[in-house]
Amino acid sequence: MISFNLICEHDHAFEAWFRNNADFDEQKKRDLVSCPQCGSTKVEKALMAPAVSTGKKRDQIALAMGEKQKQALAQLKELSKKVRENADYVGDKFAEEARKIHFGETEARGIYGEATTDEAKALVDEGVEFLPLPVFPEEQN
Repeated sequence: MISFNLICEHDHAFEAWFRNNADFDEQKKRDLVSCPQCGSTKVEKALMAPAVSTGKKRDQIALAMGEKQKQALAQLKELSKKVRENADYVGDKFAEEARKIHFGETEARGIYGEATTDEAKALVDEGVEFLPLPVFPEEQN
């Protein structure tokens, strides 16, 4: 799985996960990639920087963000909070519960939890739709 930073025609920035670059290209061609904020399918990859740990404090890193990035981060945090508030936490049983919902073995509902990389890859291979929720540093304390 690879995470791409994406941006729509209305400058809404978001992140999405794909099996590989070809998977992104195919989904984009079929208009399956859309902006979660406005629904636009005119989406392009945004410039991505490698994740490099510098050992700097979170406040120092936050100062390097521009206003648009700060706003996008605040929106992402709010969206993540709303998803968690309106979904059932299933812990490490996420892959199992997602399959049950996908195959109609249990009621359809929003869930969130943890899955290993192998579990996530298997879900993708089985056609189970899901999105990873970001975990922010302040949530890990």
